[in-house]
Amino acid sequence: MPIPLAASELDSYDKIILGVDPGTQIAGYGVIRIHKDQMSMMQYGVIHLSKYSTHELKLKKLFDRMIQLIEEHLPDEMAIEDPFFGKNVQAMLKLGRAQGVAMAAALSRGIPIVEYSPRKVKQSVTGNGNASKEQVSHMVSHLLNAELNPEFFDATDALAIAICHHFHKNALPGTKSTGKKSKKGDWSAFINENPNRIS
Repeated sequence: MPIPLAASELDSYDKIILGVDPGTQIAGYGVIRIHKDQMSMMQYGVIHLSKYSTHELKLKKLFDRMIQLIEEHLPDEMAIEDPFFGKNVQAMLKLGRAQGVAMAAALSRGIPIVEYSPRKVKQSVTGNGNASKEQVSHMVSHLLNAELNPEFFDATDALAIAICHHFHKNALPGTKSTGKKSKKGDWSAFINENPNRIS
């Protein structure tokens, strides 16, 4: 649930970041605010897209929900997972479209976007680029001093992406982070670990 703020409180916050973990079955989102370099959570959750019958309808619903989140929280920046590259072309294209739709929503409202690889996010949040979703969720909960639903890994991943962006605040808006590019073949590992994210 969002945490309401008075206008005077909103004025005192330095930055609001929307983190997005895109998918065509389940997409995660997390909104954090930064004040005097301290992070706090505004909202997190998942967008269930599997109930929609066509890929086009899923993309429309994802776009609509992204716009709704942007209008509700007025983020200063969006942080999103970097595209994958691999041999599973159909799955790669579907996820790439979902990423593009989320980015288009931000661009339509003039919000800068920075992309981070999953490994970069895990490394930034846990210190281990191969950390499990459970480890990421635990560290996100610790860093935000908030009790999080352990079942919402897509949402806690999105919060981790936003946190990673805050930790790399020198990254220029509209550019990718300076972390290493995902290696070819990472996409196959992602598909194996996340079969419910794409259809």
